Amino acid sequence: MTRIDFHTGVPDKAVYACRVLRKAYAAKVQTVVYCSDQSELERFDKLLWSFSALDFLPHVFVTDALAAQTPILLTSVVADTPHTELLINLDAQTPLFFSRFDRVIEVVSTADDDRLAARERYRFYKDRGYTLTHHVAGGS
Repeated sequence: MTRIDFHTGVPDKAVYACRVLRKAYAAKVQTVVYCSDQSELERFDKLLWSFSALDFLPHVFVTDALAAQTPILLTSVVADTPHTELLINLDAQTPLFFSRFDRVIEVVSTADDDRLAARERYRFYKDRGYTLTHHVAGGS
């Protein structure tokens, strides 16, 4: 069964997700980042190129011809991805394809609307019997 981790109290979801990706990449974990808002995902793509002068995080959109060979994939649509190890959700909704992954990380900012949406996702997972782990940003 998919492991679900909620990372809450995050001041900047995109920067936090970059840090999580850096750790996943260092551990050789193939990762998919999901956000249904294509423009937000494009901003995240740009951030991956600039968030650290010392790290290169190879990534492409899931539709790219090199997707199967690239460790980090970005998608704004429900997709049959070649990677199934880790899904990072930056969206307000539960990704419909989350159960294909070994692990899901839900990144939750301090914004009220984001916290409320995260509570709905938490209930969704809990009602279906998933084991949930909670991490407070800065506390883990």
